[in-house]
Amino acid sequence: MYTGKETRIMRMHQVMKMNKNGFFVAVTTLLILCWAVLPAQAALPKNFDISDNFYTVYGGPDLNATLIGDNEFSRGDTVTLNIEMMNKGLISGFKSEKDVKVGSYVDQMLQQAEMQYEAQATTAVGILATLKSDDPNIKVKSGSQQAGTLKQGKQSSSPTKFTIEINKNASAGTYPLSLELSYMYQNNVQVGGDEFDSTTGIVTNKKVGIWYENETQKQTIKIKIKEEPYFEATSVTGELYPDEGGMLYVTYKNTGEKPAKDATVRISAADPFSTTDDQSYLGTLNPGESAVAVFKMAVDETATPKPYSINSEILYEDADGHNKISDSVKINTKVLPAKEKLPGYQMVTGVAFMALATFFIMLKKKSQD
Repeated sequence: MYTGKETRIMRMHQVMKMNKNGFFVAVTTLLILCWAVLPAQAALPKNFDISDNFYTVYGGPDLNATLIGDNEFSRGDTVTLNIEMMNKGLISGFKSEKDVKVGSYVDQMLQQAEMQYEAQATTAVGILATLKSDDPNIKVKSGSQQAGTLKQGKQSSSPTKFTIEINKNASAGTYPLSLELSYMYQNNVQVGGDEFDSTTGIVTNKKVGIWYENETQKQTIKIKIKEEPYFEATSVTGELYPDEGGMLYVTYKNTGEKPAKDATVRISAADPFSTTDDQSYLGTLNPGESAVAVFKMAVDETATPKPYSINSEILYEDADGHNKISDSVKINTKVLPAKEKLPGYQMVTGVAFMALATFFIMLKKKSQD
C-alpha cells in the first residue's frame, strides 16, 4: 500500500514521461486535483491515507451562544456582555469505506480504534469568538476572545466577555450584534499498524492520522435600548459679564419616549461662575415637551471673555415611580467682554461740570426774573 506522499511522487514521474506539448496542461491538471483533495488550510497529516480509511462520519460541532443576564440597557451605557456557549453537535451517521475480512485481526482492531476516534468529530477545538456591530450607535470595544475547546453536550465553564459602548443619542429599540465562532473540528481519522500481537491483543507500531478542518458559525445576539426620558438643552440665552454676572435661561426638551415627572434641573457651577441659585423646577415633561430653567449667575471679575460649558443634570420620577437622575447635559454659554467704565477722575470732572452747568442755568433764569 502506497502512502499519500509516494502516490504523489508516482504521479509526477508519469507527468515527466509525457510529451513536451502536453506538459503544461498535465501539470496544471495535477495541481487542480491536489487542491481538490487537500483542505485549503493545510496538507493532510504525514501518516493519513484516504485510500485506507475505514469510516466516513456525518455530523460535527454545533455551537449555540446565549447572552447571560439582562439584555436591556440605557443610552450612553458602557456594559460588558457575558456570553455562554453550549455544543449541541451530533453525529448523524457512519459510512463504511472498507470491508474487513474475517480473521484479519489487524484490520479488525484498527477498525475498532478508528470508530472510537471518529466519535470525537463533534468536538469544537480552539474556539475563537468575535462580536461585531453594523450599527454606528453600538461600538464593540473588545477584540476576538479565546473560548477554549468544547465537547459535545458540554457548556462553557466561564462566559466569554465583550464590552460594548452605546451612543447617548441612540434611539430606543432592538439592536442585533453578529457573533462569529471559528473553530477546528475532526474531519476524518486513519489508524494504521504493523502486526497483531496475540499475546497482548494489540496492534504493534499503531499510528493515528487526524485530519482537522476549520469551520465558522454565525449567530445573532440582540440587545435592547430602553424607552425612557432623555434631555437636551435646545436653547441657551442670557448676557454674562465679568464682575456682574447675569441671568441664564436654558430650554430643556424631553427627546425620549417616556414622561419625566416633577423634573428639577441642578447645575454644577465651576470657575469663573458661582451661584446661590443652582436649581430650577421644570415640572412634568412629556415626550417632545420643553420647559425653561432660570439661573442667576455670578461671574468672577477676572473671567476671560470666551465660550464656557456648564454641567447640569435633571432629577425626575419615571413612569414606574422611581427617582432617576439623567446623564449630564451640557449648557454652552459665554462670558462677554466687560462693560467699559469711566476712570475715577473723569467721573469727578463730569459731575463737577454738570453741577456747574446746572448753577449757571439757574443763575440765568433768576436774572431773567
